[in-house]
Amino acid sequence: MSDPSTPSADEKGFVASEQSLGHGQSYSRPRGEVYDIAGTDPVLSRKMAAVNDAIDEIGLTPYHWKLFCLNGFGYAVDSICGQNADAVLQMLIVLQGITQPMIELEYKNPNKHIKGISLASAIGLLVGALFWGFLADVIGRKVAFNSTLFICAIATILAGAMPNYVSFATFVAIAGFSAGGNYILDSTVFLEFVPSNKAWLVTLLSIWWAIGYTVSGLFAWAFLSNYSCTLAPKGKTQLPCHRADNMGWRYLHWSLGALVFVLSILRLTVLRLQHSAKWLITQGRDSEVLDTLQKIATTYRRPLSLKLEDLLALGEVADARTSVWSPRRLKAHVGQLFQTHKLAYSTSMLFLVWAIIGIAYPLFYVFLPYYLALRGYQAGKSSNYITWRNFAVNQVCGLFGPIIAAWLVQQRFVGRKGTLAIGALLTMAFLFGYTQVTISEQNLGLVCAISVVS
Repeated sequence: MSDPSTPSADEKGFVASEQSLGHGQSYSRPRGEVYDIAGTDPVLSRKMAAVNDAIDEIGLTPYHWKLFCLNGFGYAVDSICGQNADAVLQMLIVLQGITQPMIELEYKNPNKHIKGISLASAIGLLVGALFWGFLADVIGRKVAFNSTLFICAIATILAGAMPNYVSFATFVAIAGFSAGGNYILDSTVFLEFVPSNKAWLVTLLSIWWAIGYTVSGLFAWAFLSNYSCTLAPKGKTQLPCHRADNMGWRYLHWSLGALVFVLSILRLTVLRLQHSAKWLITQGRDSEVLDTLQKIATTYRRPLSLKLEDLLALGEVADARTSVWSPRRLKAHVGQLFQTHKLAYSTSMLFLVWAIIGIAYPLFYVFLPYYLALRGYQAGKSSNYITWRNFAVNQVCGLFGPIIAAWLVQQRFVGRKGTLAIGALLTMAFLFGYTQVTISEQNLGLVCAISVVS
């Protein structure tokens, strides 16, 4: 949990260990972390330091760039499979948000007080994050990483064929379940493979989020502007909306679902992800750790001085011989998050921040149109074409945000904390400014600015 965002080794928070660890080797260990495992499992601490040094010695390889792209596909899908327009997983999340009005127009919402599609997606994301996140710690990242995109793709395609509101919402929940699991694994898997001096790439990984938004926006512009029922102006009678006149949202689900299916196949054929060395070391599977690292080093002709006997000489990780399903080990997955006062505070604050974002984000987008209407916002000339054109433009603007952030986290006096603070402050300022919007040009300009800074 140190901040390796600046160029110098000392500033990245790494120092040489004083202790010699087998065969004359000494390994670096992190300094200034929220939690130092050396106090509870010194063997794991030393082995993890050895693995970190081995990964740094191998350096950045084409394998890491494959991971960057294929993990980024998962970021993208979050926007497609879930609820609120979050690059392929991001595509599926935004898919539900942008198609919901057209679906409700055709099927009618069974409960006018509940946005059932958004609720189904949110429940799926929550359960998926809990289920897949916990499972990935127990049995490894490989199964969840390879299966969640496939499940998401199939559920999205089937959702586009559903005959009524309830069945559609059911498959939205299933898609959200798989998307929620995939999303939490993408950055985790990438970070466990990437060298410490390239950790800024995890920040740049979020550009795929923006790509997901953009792809969804462009597809929506093509399908929803040409194959959707027209919403009646306020005060006018809504004309009946029939399936034949409202195929746009179905085309969107089938197209994006097919795209995600192709990406899930690429994960199995192009990358063939192995269990990460860092996860394997926590399980006491030292020989597999060396196999994973050696495969990368040999394939890309990189040095690797770590030997199996070096790891074995460090001792045995606590509970390595205990079943992964034992109550003791299952409890430890949660208990370790609160093992010290500092770690408990850090975990609680992270939970709180994400909870506030989860509350504020949908509330903002649900109530904003009503608030703007009360302030006299004039939309001007509008149509399905203009609506989805502006949506696509907004998503393209969002591509610049992750690039700027990836540069900022490497600057000495900014780093991760500074980048987060700057992004949050600018987002707040533009959101407050957005409340003063009165014309469509202001609306588009400020929405694009918010996409960049958020």
